[in-house]
Amino acid sequence: MLSKPFWVLGFVSLALGATLAQDPTIVEPTHYKLAFENEWVQVVNIHYGPHEKSRMHDHPGGVVVVLTEGHLKFTDQHGKVQEVYANPGESRWFPPFKHRVENLADTAYNAVYVGIKTKAASAKISNGAVHPALDAQTSQY
Repeated sequence: MLSKPFWVLGFVSLALGATLAQDPTIVEPTHYKLAFENEWVQVVNIHYGPHEKSRMHDHPGGVVVVLTEGHLKFTDQHGKVQEVYANPGESRWFPPFKHRVENLADTAYNAVYVGIKTKAASAKISNGAVHPALDAQTSQY
């Protein structure tokens, strides 16, 4: 018979693995590269080559900034499909979501996703908390 600590360790490992497995920078490192992260945001560079597809992954709520034109197909965890046409310079808000992506175009698609980490972290700012430190380049302005 297996001991209780073994079962606890196994459960925690599986839960952590399932959680991390949905992060696009882990599940889809070819398409999603972490550019910057702090306690408030996660900034991810997105790149899909022509006709490339992703596996199921999720994002926190945030804003996507489109860099290149795109024709994409999103399929959510329930099988609902939505085609999206994206234009360079567009910015769109998305609530937290889980999906697969397919680039339907003959050209590459590039964007930046700025995911908001938590409502609690955002609320700290409005309650008088100090903003995160600026990096050396940004502090020059």
